[in-house]
Amino acid sequence: MRPADLLAPTASARQRPRVVVASDKFKGTLTSAEVAAAVTSGVRRVHPDAIVDAVPVADGGDGTLAAAVAAGFDLVPVTVSGPTGEPVRSGFARRGEVAVVELADASGLIRLPGGIPAPMTATSYGTGELIAAAIDAGCTRVILGVGGSASTEGGAGLVRALGARLYDANGAELTEGGAALSALATVELTELTERLAGVEVVVACDVDNPLTGPSGAAATYGPQKGASPAQVEELDTALTNWADLVARARREPAGAAADLRHAPGAGAAGGVGFAALALLGAQLRPGIELVLDLVGFHQQLAGADLVVTGEGALDEQTLHGKAVAGVAAAAAEAGIPVVAVCGTNRLDVARLEQAGVLAAYALTDLEPDVRRCIADPVPLLRQLGEQLAADHLPRSTMTTTERGAV
Repeated sequence: MRPADLLAPTASARQRPRVVVASDKFKGTLTSAEVAAAVTSGVRRVHPDAIVDAVPVADGGDGTLAAAVAAGFDLVPVTVSGPTGEPVRSGFARRGEVAVVELADASGLIRLPGGIPAPMTATSYGTGELIAAAIDAGCTRVILGVGGSASTEGGAGLVRALGARLYDANGAELTEGGAALSALATVELTELTERLAGVEVVVACDVDNPLTGPSGAAATYGPQKGASPAQVEELDTALTNWADLVARARREPAGAAADLRHAPGAGAAGGVGFAALALLGAQLRPGIELVLDLVGFHQQLAGADLVVTGEGALDEQTLHGKAVAGVAAAAAEAGIPVVAVCGTNRLDVARLEQAGVLAAYALTDLEPDVRRCIADPVPLLRQLGEQLAADHLPRSTMTTTERGAV
């Protein structure tokens, strides 16, 4: 259906129920597009004449690239260095001069060979290579989703791929990874500054952690990436040295470095947030808000009777910057009711209402065995689509003749 049709539907179309399915992925099970396809199939079993529009979304982590492509961006394949140096086939999404880069797809936990953590040596270098490729292709606005990183190195690898030079006290270039930053003595930014001239960077960021300290990148997220308590301490010390030397290279006045390393979001993605703020001149925005703007979600709401959102598990994290909460907030502003589909639901009715969700439909409501839900979720999702359509969509008043003309 053309956008103009949504804004000015025909007499027949106005009597057909319209649903917007804007779900995040079911992590490790289904992509956003697969969730939408299954729900759509279920809705149409109840309302064969329903207009169902799929708008895959993400919160800035893995799935952001796919959401951009689904929204009409072109995928530009690029082979880059993975988090431990092995080549990985990734890419960026492009529309005009705008590029979308997903850190998780190049430098994320999902790219660790064999899933084996590398907390001291993992790097964000490949993400920097993607940004460089986008700039070389003529893009002047880069939207960077930073969720799901495998490294804790302050974005040092990312900026190196863009031209920054990092040296130890002997003038040798540093190796990759957070641990190496303890030996950092000099940061050279000339080439990086030239490369980024005229380029706007916007980071999808949903955390407010600082770079260093007890709630910093190493302390908060290092253990999730395989770091031991001793390694967390070592990484935090290394990140402190990194922040000090970045401030010196930027010739910042006394105190400015301390303020920046403790800026909300500086600790995102193992400190990539800090590098983005300090060296890329980036703006940090909530991930789901950025993605909703990117995919034109607000425009898609025109004329909708119901919005279906979802993710693998509805829990307390859902209420804090995740895709479901963002979709529900945007739909509420437009006065459109929202329901959610999920694998499991850990929120009671009051918490769901707080998030703006009328009802949640979980796979485990139909099949208590979680393993079966994971192994074969599509038939269950179709059933949930039928249930929510029966519960929340108005019955069509179209005549038989009108249905035949659709």
